[in-house]
Amino acid sequence: MRTLILLILITLCYSAYNLLVKISSSHIGSVSTPPIVATIFLQSSALTISVVYFLYLTRQETSLALPAKAYVWAIAGGICIGIAEILYFYLFRGFSDDSPVAASSAIPFIVGGTIVIAVAVSHFVFREALNNGQWIGIALAFLGMMVLAFNSR
Repeated sequence: MRTLILLILITLCYSAYNLLVKISSSHIGSVSTPPIVATIFLQSSALTISVVYFLYLTRQETSLALPAKAYVWAIAGGICIGIAEILYFYLFRGFSDDSPVAASSAIPFIVGGTIVIAVAVSHFVFREALNNGQWIGIALAFLGMMVLAFNSR
């Protein structure tokens, strides 16, 4: 039951993140204004939450040491999310002569693409088994992405 609650909370927070980036992007202004300041504030607030939780854990006498590879992969993940966040702001604000992308098209496409890529890597690289229902779900997610991509033009 705790796993389901965590999944729901993570989904709600990730959905709010996507929508709040869209709202923030709409307030940035002209396309000549780089959205990096909004990205830095987003990252700073995420860091603040992490530091507060870290300080809480240090008071619980929890071991906070990790193997070196865990740090390396966490840093790589941080680099990826940092780049994605910068690009997100450009996508929602508009880039150069392009107009802003609607959240109703962009977010499902990005999240759907994340699902397809993550499952493919999980299966082919991490050797995680997938059942027929999961394969059907991935196919439907991919099909949904294609419908969004071709109908948003």
